[in-house]
Amino acid sequence: MNILVFIQTDDNQVNRLSVEAVCAAQSLRANTEVSVSVVCQSPEAVDWAMGKDLNTIYDCTSNNTTSEYHPYRYLDLAEEINNISNPDLILVGHSYQARDWVARLSARLNIPFVSDCIKIRFENDRPVFTRQVYQGKINQDIASSSEKTIVSIQAGSLNPDQIALGTGTVTKVDISYRTSLDSITPGDKFQEQAGGVDLTKASVIVSVGRGIGKEENLPMARKLADKLNAELGSSRPIVDQGWVEHERQIGSSGQVVSPKLYFAIGISGAIQHQVGMKGSENIMAINKDANAPIFEIADYGIVGDIFDIVPKVIDKLTT
Repeated sequence: MNILVFIQTDDNQVNRLSVEAVCAAQSLRANTEVSVSVVCQSPEAVDWAMGKDLNTIYDCTSNNTTSEYHPYRYLDLAEEINNISNPDLILVGHSYQARDWVARLSARLNIPFVSDCIKIRFENDRPVFTRQVYQGKINQDIASSSEKTIVSIQAGSLNPDQIALGTGTVTKVDISYRTSLDSITPGDKFQEQAGGVDLTKASVIVSVGRGIGKEENLPMARKLADKLNAELGSSRPIVDQGWVEHERQIGSSGQVVSPKLYFAIGISGAIQHQVGMKGSENIMAINKDANAPIFEIADYGIVGDIFDIVPKVIDKLTT
C-alpha cells in the first residue's frame, strides 16, 4: 500500500496534526507492506521530514507559491502529486485548513473522503477507518470500496512523540499551477490560538468543566493549579459563560494539548473536548457521573463530588 501524507506548516513550524497523520501512516507498517511518503510545501517541512522514517519526501518548494494558503493552489499541487505518486491512501491532519481544501480535492479527483478518523486498521488486506459519532459515545467503522481514499486524522488521536525516525529520499517537484485564483479571496487566517496563553507548552494542566457549578467556585481550581505548578484550562461551557478567557479553552474549537498530566475537574468529556486533550501522557478525572465519557480515556478516575475531593487533594499537597 502506498500512503501519501500532506504536511501543513504554520508560522515556520510543522503543524502537530500533520505529525499525527504521519504517525498514523507509519503505524500501518506493522500489519502489511506500506510505503509512506510526504508532501512538503515549505523548507521547514522538508527539514523536518528528512529526519523521519519515510520512503519519499516530495519537495514542492521550488515554485515558492504555496507559502500563502490558497485552496486552489493546494488543489493543483495535490492533483499533480497524486498523478506522480499514485497513492492508495491520502492522509491529512484534520486542521481548519484541511477542512477547506481536502473536500475540494475529493470532488476534483472523485475520491471518497472519510473525515476526522481516530484510527486506521487493516481487515482482509483492506483499510478500515474508525470515526466517533454521537459525541464520542459510539465508534463507527467505515470500509472504503474505492481503490483510493482520502482520510483526515482527528486531533489528539496519536502521540507525535512516537513518530519513527530515519531517512527518506528527497524528490524535487515543480508544480504547474493552472487554476485561476480570482474566484476566491482568502481572508485573515483563522487563529486557532487566541490571546497570550499557550497551553500547548504546559506540562501540567488543571481543567474545569460544567461541574464547577458557578464562577465563585473557580478559586478552588486555581488553588489546585497553583499547588501543582499548572496552567488552568477549561471546557467550552466555562468559556461561553465568560468565567475564563477563550485562550484557556481546550477542545475542537480551542487548543489541542498534550501535557504530562491533565487533571479534569467536573468535565464530562464530550468528543469536542476529548479531541483537545486525549493525547495527554496521563489523564486524571474527577466527576460525580460514573458514566461520564471522560472516564473512558482517563488513566486515573474518581467518581465523587469535586467539592469534597479537590479540597482534600489541596490539603495533601500543602502538608
